[in-house]
Amino acid sequence: MGNSLSCCLSPNACPKSGRRRGSADPDCESEVYKAAAGNAVAVAPAAATVEPAELDFAGGEGHHLQHISDREMPEDLALEPNPSDHPRASTIFPSKSQTDVREKRRSNHFNHVSPGQLTKKYSSCSTIFLDDSTVSQPNLRTTVKCMTLAIYYHIKNRDADRSLDIFDERLHPLTREKIPEEYFEHDPEHKFIYRFVHTLSSAAQLTAEGAVVTLVYLERLLTYAEIDICPTNWKRIVLGAILLASKFWDDRAVWNVDDCQILKDVTVEDMNEMERHFLELLQFNINVPFSVYAKYYFDLRSLADDNNLNVLVTPLSKERAQNLEAISRLCDDKYKDVCRAAMRRSVSADNFIGIRRSNAILS
Repeated sequence: MGNSLSCCLSPNACPKSGRRRGSADPDCESEVYKAAAGNAVAVAPAAATVEPAELDFAGGEGHHLQHISDREMPEDLALEPNPSDHPRASTIFPSKSQTDVREKRRSNHFNHVSPGQLTKKYSSCSTIFLDDSTVSQPNLRTTVKCMTLAIYYHIKNRDADRSLDIFDERLHPLTREKIPEEYFEHDPEHKFIYRFVHTLSSAAQLTAEGAVVTLVYLERLLTYAEIDICPTNWKRIVLGAILLASKFWDDRAVWNVDDCQILKDVTVEDMNEMERHFLELLQFNINVPFSVYAKYYFDLRSLADDNNLNVLVTPLSKERAQNLEAISRLCDDKYKDVCRAAMRRSVSADNFIGIRRSNAILS
């Protein structure tokens, strides 16, 4: 207590300056011990300053290892998490739609436009209004309408017109009819996008969950390939995303020749080549965690609410409440079984008798 001891007697005495085992200087050790015994301060001798270049580290091993701070990626080069991969990263389509939503609300406020008859029903203490869409079983029609609305905002509020030849409809048309050049100069309307997706989803037997995953694949393609969805490529990009979602997420034996019966002017070779390029641009990352799926689902519901999409709601009845409670209890039991199977237990080798199961108290 109160003693001040310095070990920086020489460059080799510092632990960070490349000291090796068994190579300590005996003179330095004696000076340190004498200073500690006499309650004195060991002061480094006023010798010539040793430059870092003059220190000989060639004889030691591990001196050329890179420091951990040098291996870390600088903050300006750190990659932001991809919204289609990371559950905490914000999705892209809500930010694309917020501009139009704010302008619509501002215009209604300045022009004193009355909202008219309120069609949206709100829950109260006595009555709870619910729709028939849940995260595990979404409504197909509502989900497809919200998904196409997100695609519409992607096209309308795009940053540029970056594209690839494989998705360019002018180079790979979906019909033999000649399309005028003015068609690619205007953004498609939401109802036109919905009609196109609805036709494809019916042919590919796409479910509501697959529609959400289609949007995940679409945004993943835009971020991975660094392209924009625009009037010249939106049909082929949506087509490729629906094909992957119906095959991977819905696990259906969908053949590309089935879609060719809807798009009769498209060859199977063209469909196969587009699907192959789509997978390569995704880096064959077609995995969608459930947390990412849930994030996109609830963001689509928020998009429907912001754009006043008509969603049919009904009062919660006693029978439906019991059904929801039964489904919740069933999912809870499945979750407990999965956690119990994944739980790892370890016992001591000294007291090894057998694996005993004990109840855990969670607080």
